[in-house]
Amino acid sequence: MFTDTEFVADKKPDVCPAGGSGSWAKQDLNGGPVQELIHKLVAHHVAVTSTLPVFESYAPGRPKLQRRTLDAMSAESAQSYLTARASVPLDSPITALMRKEMDFEVAFVKAGGLLLAGPDPTGNGGVLPGFGDQREMELLVEAGFTPVEAIQIATENGALYLGQHDRIGTLSPGKQADLVLIKGDPSKSIDAIENVETVFRAGIGYDSKKLIESVRGQVGIR
Repeated sequence: MFTDTEFVADKKPDVCPAGGSGSWAKQDLNGGPVQELIHKLVAHHVAVTSTLPVFESYAPGRPKLQRRTLDAMSAESAQSYLTARASVPLDSPITALMRKEMDFEVAFVKAGGLLLAGPDPTGNGGVLPGFGDQREMELLVEAGFTPVEAIQIATENGALYLGQHDRIGTLSPGKQADLVLIKGDPSKSIDAIENVETVFRAGIGYDSKKLIESVRGQVGIR
């Protein structure tokens, strides 16, 4: 909803209006226009993809800085990210807008909408593949979903949307063996989602630490 121009007033045909975030900030989630939008999306079976880590990257002091993120980046990329991160003003409106986006996603799901998770590596360069997906699930829990709901959004819902639920998305006999082994119980504490020990792709297991080490210093180069 950050860039959505649905609520920009005085729009003109064939002209892309500016100020999407400003118009969104003025909307009441329980008001008629937003509720109408939610119900229209649900009625037409339009899925929404949550990309909360991308928006979080523009919020002051967020996310908590992790060594693993910096280690994966090239020196130039890490410096660029830290510089961009430090330049975010403390009074940035993104903090409130992000909370509003979270509340919208919760309301969308409660209304029967299909929410997906797939943060793309954009923003200030701090959203890395894999790590970004884990952070997405943590933010979904912060938004108000249970850990189990957050995991379902990031796994099963994607398979449902793609029409591949009979093959992937959940663990059951006969499905493709794409899964991760985690130290801990993310269904109780979503932070455990970061403790991946083994990654299985089509039934073949890979050491997570070795995979991460193999790309140390590479993000931003290739």
